[in-house]
Amino acid sequence: MDVFGIDYSTPDGSCIRDFIHVSDLAQAHLAALSYLRKGGQSTVLNCGYGRGYSVLEIIETVQRISRCKFAVKVANRRLGDIMTLIADTSRIRTVLDWTPRYDNIDIITEHALAWEIKSLNRFKSGRTTS
Repeated sequence: MDVFGIDYSTPDGSCIRDFIHVSDLAQAHLAALSYLRKGGQSTVLNCGYGRGYSVLEIIETVQRISRCKFAVKVANRRLGDIMTLIADTSRIRTVLDWTPRYDNIDIITEHALAWEIKSLNRFKSGRTTS
């Protein structure tokens, strides 16, 4: 796994991102559709948790939860990568009355790994649908 840059002005030097559970993202989209169907004005709303995790924190979390150590290679920064991207979720919480359900990086990681394992097992068995 490549980590693109560990020379940023962050606690561990890697980029910080606001990771979101796919189910929370889907629920936010459904809430937005409901809002529009009820006559709400089209607007821009940020999805996220309003808190960031570094790339290295995510790697450590995946390794810890999966109990699988894997090689991590530090590569040069990519052109255009921004040091920190954290969503301001105040408007989505107010406009849609949206609150994330899985606001915990361990749970997000556990669910993502479970989905990957299930998907891999389906692939190995020749099934392409659930």
